[in-house]
Amino acid sequence: MGRALGETTTTRFADSELDVQIGENVRRRHVVIIQPTPPPAENWLELFLLMDAAVRASAAEITVVMPYMGYARQDRKDAPRKPISAAAMLKLLVASGANRVCTIDLHAAQTQAAISAPFDNLYFSTALLRGLGPRNWKKVVLVSPDAGGIPRCRALAKKLGCPIAFIDKRRERANESEVMHVVGRIRGREAIILDDMVDTAGSLVKAAEALLAKGATAVSACCTHPVLSPKSIRRLAHAPLRTLVVADTIPISAAKRARIVDKLRVVSCAPMLGDAILRIHSGESLAVLFPEAREKPAHPVS
Repeated sequence: MGRALGETTTTRFADSELDVQIGENVRRRHVVIIQPTPPPAENWLELFLLMDAAVRASAAEITVVMPYMGYARQDRKDAPRKPISAAAMLKLLVASGANRVCTIDLHAAQTQAAISAPFDNLYFSTALLRGLGPRNWKKVVLVSPDAGGIPRCRALAKKLGCPIAFIDKRRERANESEVMHVVGRIRGREAIILDDMVDTAGSLVKAAEALLAKGATAVSACCTHPVLSPKSIRRLAHAPLRTLVVADTIPISAAKRARIVDKLRVVSCAPMLGDAILRIHSGESLAVLFPEAREKPAHPVS
């Protein structure tokens, strides 16, 4: 965007409580707070405190930009006496003063309905696919890791001119690992798995093995959010993946990078978010940022 970041400080008191302060005038200004919210939960707390500081400093409008929204996978009540944590966190955002929320590749699009405030969900799959480099797309098959991701794969495949497939995960018997059934024509094609995140990487590695067993010439994966829980690094280091492309929505430590550096490519979401913030501020449409309309190349992170 060609702008300097606003001045803020985050320190801790002797008892480890957070102490945040905005260091410049925001009265009657449009304040944009950019904060991914992966674990620990203190990332959320810092966000809430910054929002409260902006409200009390008389900000005219607050837009929260979360490249990655933590708790988004807890989007339903799947057992008695449990919360719907995704909805609860979003309601806390609005209660704390958010006028608008913007995120990338939300786990379930229906989570946008949890609040009445405008909630923009930007899609990053096209940029991730560009991060793979040039391809003969007629010899590629896009693979959804589950039935829920089929519409996203279909929209991209229509643009690229390639077929799609999906993984039907089933647990044949109790206490046995899931069996991966591949639905679609794979043999003789490069398979590219599209997903919104890679966490433990268990399902991703099994899917890659199943695709190779069905005759795929190679398997790569494009997963927006690199959650990369501890078990994932060991699995990815030995996974039969040619390339894993992720966004920079969550920082990846140097230690994790070192273990999977031969497979890993990181694509920056900053250009798209910069465009989105400017368009939100000026009241322009965000539709041109969606994969079907986006024509700008991805910007790799060094």
